[in-house]
Parts: sequence; structure tokens; C-alpha cells
Amino acid sequence: MTSQPMSSGLKATGQDQIWVEFQGTRHGVTAGATFGIGRDTDLSVDDNPYLHRHLLSLDQEANYWWITNVGSRISATVTDSASGMQAWLPPGSRLPLVFAATRVMFTAGPTTYEVLIHQPTPVWRPPADALRTQGETTTISAVPLTLSQRALIVALAENMLAPGGGLGAKLPSNREAARRLGWTLTRYNRKLDNVCEKLDRIGVEGVRGDSGALATHRRARLVEYAVSTGLVTAEDLPLLGDPPADESEEADFVIVPEVPAHPTPSPMSGPYSRRLTTHQLPKGLVNNARR
Repeated sequence: MTSQPMSSGLKATGQDQIWVEFQGTRHGVTAGATFGIGRDTDLSVDDNPYLHRHLLSLDQEANYWWITNVGSRISATVTDSASGMQAWLPPGSRLPLVFAATRVMFTAGPTTYEVLIHQPTPVWRPPADALRTQGETTTISAVPLTLSQRALIVALAENMLAPGGGLGAKLPSNREAARRLGWTLTRYNRKLDNVCEKLDRIGVEGVRGDSGALATHRRARLVEYAVSTGLVTAEDLPLLGDPPADESEEADFVIVPEVPAHPTPSPMSGPYSRRLTTHQLPKGLVNNARR
């Protein structure tokens, strides 16, 4: 049964199949089946020993398709490049798949992976005020970054942004990133703390280093968020050729990126998160999401 469209733009859908794309190959997932993504399951992305055998699970319930993190250590970043909406999926949590094309990024050890999930019939219909007009550019909830803060993120994401990067890109260590920038490790760590604090302040989850697990994985979460939302792009790579001065020397040069009018498939565009709050979801969907 298909419900009437919600005013928020969501409608329940009984579609019987979705498609999972990885490295140019599509896998069909039919209603009634559970599809796994990990090291040794339906979609085996890599034999990386840091990757869970079964990290993510896809299934249909209550006329919606869901993605569940069934792992114990690795989180995922879920993004819709068309609307700019983004969510963090930590272990034990799940989200409804409501977009025509959902990009899922996760990092295991030093390697970051990206999977694309297609729905033939989009569940989410953006409100009229969220649509972008052709030829125009809109800035949404801008995150002001200094040149050195942007350079730090680019140094961490370089392997994903560089030509030939993306799938299976290696994440540099803190020492490697500091060396790439020509900074001391102390300066690098201070700036990393500043960037993560700034993103945490606007509601980006998973970038705080309060505990061991979060401290270990915050670099991966930072890169996933920055690349998937277009906070940094390949156009920022020249910053690594001439690392910027310290904060005190560049206080007047705060960067406020803009959202491209037409997002490109990869890297994902839309620099800023737009949250899908529970009051926008049908009642049954809210109850399932809180399980």
C-alpha cells in the first residue's frame, strides 16, 4: 500500500527493488531479502582486515528501505548530493533510505570506501524552497574556514580528491599530513582540534575526540564529511603546493564556500548538512528510526 505524499516531501513507497553500486557494478536488492555490505558478505568491497565482515545491512520494512550499521567499530556517512542532506550512521543505528541516489562512505583502517544506493522511485521530494534555480548559486549554513584550516582538511583528503582517487583511497596518518603541510605535529594537532570543534559546533557528529573511539576515528569522519558534502574539492588541492601562513597572519581571509548550482556525481557537492528531523517523517517511520 502506498500512502499519500506528506507535506514535508516524504511519501511511503512499496517499490520492490533498489540497486547498490560499487566500482561500476550494480547489485539488485529485492524486497524480503537482506543485503550485506562488508568484507565477506553479499557485497564484499575489499579483503581489508580492518573492515568488518558484515558492516552494513539493507532491507525493507513498513514500505521503506533501511540501511543499518551492524558493525561494532566503524561508522558511515550517508549523503544525498542533490539536496545536501547528510547523516552520520554509528554502529547499532539505522536510517531510512529516502533519496533517489544515496552515497555511503566508510573508513576501515587507512582506507575509505564509497557505495552508491539507487532507488527507482525517489521517496524524498525536496520542498520548493530547497530547489536550486539553474544558473544561480546559494550558500547554506556556511562554515567559515581559514586558509590553514582548509589546507589541513585537503591534506587529509588529498588521496580522495586527486585524479584517480576516490574508491579505496588511503587516509594519511597525522604525522604524514603534518609533514605534507610542512607543519610541526603540535601545530597540526592544534588546528585539527579547531576544525573539529568548529564542525561539532554546527552539529556535525563524530568529529569530537572526547573518548578513545571518537579520537581514533575523527579524522576519517572529518574526511568523509568534507568530501561527501563538498566542503573541500579538487579545486582546493593547490593549497598544498603553498601551505598558508598561521591563523594570526590570515585572520582577514576567512573562506565561506558556496553550494554549486548543479552537484556533480563525485566528489559529492553541497558543502553543508541539512538535517531530516523526526517531525518531518511519518509517524511509523519515526518509531522505526528510534529503535
